[in-house]
Amino acid sequence: MRKSVFYTGLIVLFFLMTGSSALIFAQNQDSDSNAVYDPIHLKGLKYRCIGPSRGGRVTTVTGIASQPSIFYMGATGGGVWKTVDYGRNWINVSDGYFVTGSIGAIQVADSDPNIIYVGTGSDGIRSNVITGRGVYKSVDAGKT
Repeated sequence: MRKSVFYTGLIVLFFLMTGSSALIFAQNQDSDSNAVYDPIHLKGLKYRCIGPSRGGRVTTVTGIASQPSIFYMGATGGGVWKTVDYGRNWINVSDGYFVTGSIGAIQVADSDPNIIYVGTGSDGIRSNVITGRGVYKSVDAGKT
């Protein structure tokens, strides 16, 4: 009995992790078709960009507990980006202000969500490390 519950749990977990593609795959395994999926199940899906167009790896992300739709993201060569709509749209808030696009850390002050500290420089040793140029502070939620 325990093994059957365990395996059922694994199947449910697999389905939850892979979404409907597992169901589509399972349905087609029972058919005589050689197709891995039925295109009708994917007809309504559209490709879309997730996140900003930016250079380098994402090195830091932080949010604001009192404002759950707002996040800041830092990249090794792409600067600081901000979203106010849960990541649907992103704007760069560091271009024109920072002397480097390499971001190693971002922290929003607990006392005031308008105060943001950004530490520059790559945080991991790699072949393409960009050195930091100090710490920046914004007191107007990244406007300046």
